[in-house]
Amino acid sequence: MSHQPSTVPGDLAAVLRGRRSIDLFASDAVSVDVVRDAVDVARWAPNHRLTEPWRFYLLGPATRQAVIDLAVDLDTAAKGERAGVARRARLDAIPGMFVLTTRRSVDPLLDREDYAACCCAAENLMLYLWQQGIGVKWTTGVITRQPRFYELLGVDPVSEAVVGFFWYGVPKVVPTQQRRPVAEIVKELA
Repeated sequence: MSHQPSTVPGDLAAVLRGRRSIDLFASDAVSVDVVRDAVDVARWAPNHRLTEPWRFYLLGPATRQAVIDLAVDLDTAAKGERAGVARRARLDAIPGMFVLTTRRSVDPLLDREDYAACCCAAENLMLYLWQQGIGVKWTTGVITRQPRFYELLGVDPVSEAVVGFFWYGVPKVVPTQQRRPVAEIVKELA
């Protein structure tokens, strides 16, 4: 069985160029089935030595609330009560959340390769969701480095590391963005 390329030129390029990180979401719920479908696509990312190092944690209501409480506590401690209140309002407005981890390795090269593979998987997932009309925000904020965050997820920090905390939903606002010209980022070598 051979792979047939898209019959519509530019489909993939348009999705790649159009995807944006989303900060503001509509209140529409997103089916967990769509997220599971996105994970199915994500797992086809290239991964060195076929390690499949990724693990996805979809936050249900109880875990979500505990994670939000932790984020509020962190912001309140660092920036004061008003910051904590603002953080709760922002996180409560996000329709869905999940966490992506990578397995840890004592081999530094394999550890790096597995992290890179998880980043590829994250991009696959975000592109798939974008095609479904769902935007994603990939965060690596202070909460992702907290021992309590790992505890709430039931993740052993010795065997797994958080790659990112992801928020998703139907975009309320899609930001515009520009990129530097290709000539500025490519150096052709002889």
